Amino acid sequence: MLDYQFFGADSGWHHLHNVLLHALAAILLFIFLQRATGTRWRSALVASLFALHPLHVESVAWIAERKDVLSACFWFLTLWAYVRYSERRSVGRYLAVALSLCLGLMAKPMLVTVPFVLLLLDYWPLARFRQTWRKAIWEKLPLLGLSVADAAITYLVQKHAGAVKVVPLAARLENAARSYAIYFLKTFWPSGLTVYYPFPREFPILQILGAGILLASITAGVIVLRRRAPYLLTGWGWFVVTLVPVIGLVASGLQAYQAHYMYIPMVGLLIMVVWGVAEILERLHSKMLAVPLAATACVACAVLSWIQIGYWRNSETLFRHALEVTDENWVANHNLGNYLMSSPGRLSEAIPYLETAVRINPDATDAQNDLGIALAQSGRLPDAIAQFQLLVHMAPYAPNPHNDLGGALAQAGDYADAIAEFRTALRLYPAFDEARRNLALALLNTGDFSGATVELESFLRTNPNDAHAHNDLGIALAQTGHLPDAIAQFEAAVRLSPDFAGAQLNLGMALSSIPDRLPDALNHLEEADRLRPNPELERTIAHLRSGSEGLAGQP
Repeated sequence: MLDYQFFGADSGWHHLHNVLLHALAAILLFIFLQRATGTRWRSALVASLFALHPLHVESVAWIAERKDVLSACFWFLTLWAYVRYSERRSVGRYLAVALSLCLGLMAKPMLVTVPFVLLLLDYWPLARFRQTWRKAIWEKLPLLGLSVADAAITYLVQKHAGAVKVVPLAARLENAARSYAIYFLKTFWPSGLTVYYPFPREFPILQILGAGILLASITAGVIVLRRRAPYLLTGWGWFVVTLVPVIGLVASGLQAYQAHYMYIPMVGLLIMVVWGVAEILERLHSKMLAVPLAATACVACAVLSWIQIGYWRNSETLFRHALEVTDENWVANHNLGNYLMSSPGRLSEAIPYLETAVRINPDATDAQNDLGIALAQSGRLPDAIAQFQLLVHMAPYAPNPHNDLGGALAQAGDYADAIAEFRTALRLYPAFDEARRNLALALLNTGDFSGATVELESFLRTNPNDAHAHNDLGIALAQTGHLPDAIAQFEAAVRLSPDFAGAQLNLGMALSSIPDRLPDALNHLEEADRLRPNPELERTIAHLRSGSEGLAGQP
């Protein structure tokens, strides 16, 4: 909201803000790791890979994912504050930890797992479990209380908003196991990255077995090596624990997994790899290979990120790429269709994508609605009407389908049924201004000027700067004999939009019937002719100048 006050809709500044927050998160990660472990170059490499990894492109390039980069800053700040607290425990330092956690939770509920990560840090590198493990657990309880409260609020809000989907538990467990394996593999082989991965209709048994074996093997390995390489247990625990809120055990949305969910969990894997490779090189007395290996990894990540950023150029490149790397992706089809529908001259391209989205997910009411709009705009009114009627049957209590069905019926000339649909939309949602405006236009077209006057006056109470509504109200008032009021409405329309040729014409014609206002009438009529030349209007102006009568008003 603050960005918008400064930058408006100029996306470059919003992107720059995300990049700066991402850079700050990487710096804070380095500061935290160096203080916790006492190793500068390993910490720097983890932070560098975090900053450059292509899995993080989505969190930075997608402006709405500001919550990722912002919450990460508070996440690493919380961990740094906790390291300071572990060095010298005091109430002030503990409150600093709690405050940082609160700010992070306000940015994104992903931080609900922070208390568990702090316990992992107590194991390594802080080694607090050897001395005060009971106290280390007890002191996390207030922080855990903050996390539980935030998780409960988030769940209730998402459930109220309809974001919590009913997915069978077995499917959620299968998807969770598969997603853990995919996240792990994509960290080291980041190919096929895109903005949305649809939830599969079924899970191949071999994939689930493979994922289970991979996860179980790594878990067993880090447990066996916990004393010799404790960083493996902390890193793997970090990865597993921080993914729990978004792994799909609580179904939120219809995605299988998302790249931006790895923004924080990846740190655990990076710790495992960087510390592990460094120790292997030391034991092999090959420390000289550390710099070229680190440089190669950073350059590879930078190149892959540069390629990935290219897919975020616009909605078309983003969703076409999504269709290339995924199957049965109704969200990508829907969004690509929307983009093409809003692009001049590309409506015919949009319809097949919208039809595909509806075929893949017949319950996607937004896609159904957009398909109907596209069909109506392309002139296929019977198909559009049938589409909207289907949608009204699917969602009888949703106002938008009734409004859109009314628009298609009015476009086809069936004003009686259109008026009924607009009235239904307003009954379901009395503040639906678009439906009220459409109802007023339909009433005007049927000659019900009194009814149109009532609806337009109601519409203008909440939309006083709509020049076209003032003009239409002026027409309705003029038709019912309220000429002074009609002139006032035409004047309002001209004042709001001086280049509105229709309002200039109607005001001029209304004033022409008042002898004292004939000069003003001619000025407005001449302006209307300048804006929209019309030989008939020019003859009318000539007749008025010679004292002849003018034409009737035009809508």
